[in-house]
Amino acid sequence: MSYIAPEIVAQAREIDLLTYLKNYEPNQLKEVCRNTYVTKEHDSLKISNGLWYWFSKGIGGKSAIDYLMKVKNFSFVNAVQTVLGNIKVQAPVKYEQQQKNEERKLKIPIKAVNNDKAINYLLSRGIDKEIIKYCIQNKLIYQEEKTNNVVFIGYNDDKIPSYAFCRATNKERFMREATGSNKRYSFKIKSEQKNNVVHLFESSIDLLSYATLLSLENKNWRAENLLSLGGIYSSKYDLEKTKIPVSLIEFLEKNANVDEVHLHLDNDLAGKNATTFFEQVLSKKYKVFNNTVPYGKDVNEYLCLKNNKKIEKERTR
Repeated sequence: MSYIAPEIVAQAREIDLLTYLKNYEPNQLKEVCRNTYVTKEHDSLKISNGLWYWFSKGIGGKSAIDYLMKVKNFSFVNAVQTVLGNIKVQAPVKYEQQQKNEERKLKIPIKAVNNDKAINYLLSRGIDKEIIKYCIQNKLIYQEEKTNNVVFIGYNDDKIPSYAFCRATNKERFMREATGSNKRYSFKIKSEQKNNVVHLFESSIDLLSYATLLSLENKNWRAENLLSLGGIYSSKYDLEKTKIPVSLIEFLEKNANVDEVHLHLDNDLAGKNATTFFEQVLSKKYKVFNNTVPYGKDVNEYLCLKNNKKIEKERTR
């Protein structure tokens, strides 16, 4: 096998897939919506947020070398030589694909002296008190000092806060991500034991609502992997515009034992489109189950209706 110096390999690995295809195989790219692409050969291979993931095969990566080896079946040497050969002919133009926003430092909202309003708000949404207590003790949620918003925290692999989502605790419908939030590390609760199943939700409130439903049925919600997608990117009318949530890509890449996905998305047209999309792109690699609630617009409303709890309408700011 040909020897390639490590520094040369490192140079080739710097070329991400979008940059490679944009410069050297532009005819292979098809933009399905802003900053999200598929390849013409594989419509389930999506490129977004600086990463690529081939859902029908359950494989992904970042660099062009990864793509050439895993998708094109190149040997490592041939993949490196192909990338370097193209660079030698024409220096590539770099395409960042929104990486700057993700790399900004997270500005975590300042904590209030207590969590009373956040607790009362979550209780009003039907969330179980013990689940709220668990989240506070494990620094997954807290109350913001200035606004009394409830803040949901997501952590990276080094257990450093990397994502924060703020939601009003009064009757106003206010939701926002904190500046510098990295969606790869959205709010989640991982199983205390090895589990091959992941449950997907559009919001943190829906995630906690599902945990509450399990608790009401005397099931161990701590045995489940619960992942909030931080919203979904789905057009109400165009399935092609649905995007891969980077939080899902991150979770599947880091939890190779997972082979079963349960969808708990909203019971509206956008949620149904997203459910159809996930079923299409995940089903060749994973067992996929559509667990849309039987009534109500989402998991939280279903929880409230099931328990005859009055649903307070939120005002838009």
